[in-house]
Amino acid sequence: MNALLPLFQTTGFFYLTPGMLLMWLIAFVLIYLAVAKDYEPLLLLPIGFGIILANLPLANLMTPEEGLLWRFYHYGIQWEIVPPLIFLGLGALTDFGPMLSRPSLIFLGAGAQAGVYVTFFIASAMGFDIKEAATIGIIGGADGPTTIFLAANLAPHLLGTCAVAAYSYMAMVPIIQPPIMRLMTSKNERLIRMTKLRKVGRLEKLLFPIVATLVIILLVPAAAPLMAMFMLGNLFREAKVVERLTHAAQNELLNIVTIFLGLPVGATMNAEVFLQPRVIFIFFLGLFAFMISTATGILLAKIMNLFLRDKINPLLGAAGVSAVPMAARVVHKVAAQEDRKNYLLMYAMGPNVAGVIGTVIAAGIFLTLLK
Repeated sequence: MNALLPLFQTTGFFYLTPGMLLMWLIAFVLIYLAVAKDYEPLLLLPIGFGIILANLPLANLMTPEEGLLWRFYHYGIQWEIVPPLIFLGLGALTDFGPMLSRPSLIFLGAGAQAGVYVTFFIASAMGFDIKEAATIGIIGGADGPTTIFLAANLAPHLLGTCAVAAYSYMAMVPIIQPPIMRLMTSKNERLIRMTKLRKVGRLEKLLFPIVATLVIILLVPAAAPLMAMFMLGNLFREAKVVERLTHAAQNELLNIVTIFLGLPVGATMNAEVFLQPRVIFIFFLGLFAFMISTATGILLAKIMNLFLRDKINPLLGAAGVSAVPMAARVVHKVAAQEDRKNYLLMYAMGPNVAGVIGTVIAAGIFLTLLK
């Protein structure tokens, strides 16, 4: 028996800790939610598997300079390659038509970012340093790639935690948002029907990504990596002359970089880093940020209605978070429960895509001030 002990000590079983086993359990929960409940499966599945890999003793997959997943993390995330490529694909999938057809809806996307800033100040008051507070606050935008991008720059040790929180709340949009939406609106407000959207011309759609790139990056240069790729992808889509590039950005490229995003993000969540009391606070603060963003978007729509002749359905304010297109679908569903003929999906896509831009700008502001 004693002769077998040295051999046993060469295996990972000898070095397993209760913390590692607990992290496996967390990984299994994420994988279950992805597979059985279809909660953000494209990210939660590789993140969950990455957590398992990060908590395998002696595997050394996250060992600096040597580990396979460390290379994915270093060259893909730390070097700011993968999140911008995700935005390239998202831009190629995005139609800015609903937003351009009624530009006032852009304000709802901006208003929904209030949760980001409110949570930033609260997290700072709770003892998190200013960079950690900014990283936690951005969860309120419900934009996973932007959260990862900001965390990698300001608080790498919180990257996995904040990413899981952001994607979890994106997946739970249909659960979190409807109670807030019903609480903050009356039945008559939910019954408001929007006027028909005007048709947006091809030239408008073609010029928008170019003009938006110039204006936004000149105002917030730190947002350039994400915004440039987002608008380039959209330019591919609207130009109608690079179908191969558009298809590649929407499909093959986006799918590949999603794998190289999820695995290293999960691999940052080893037991020593993740199993701390402050992690629980981050999840609660992230949830608070998301709820505040939803509420402020609705509140802004109600305020705008005080001055508009053509009223806005306040439910559209909830679509101002960056969870595309889940938040827009939830807005449509809640409105349809009051009136089956009240079709809000296309209207909700306006503030929804505006919310993506708003969250990227918020991240750029934090980077400008704090990095």
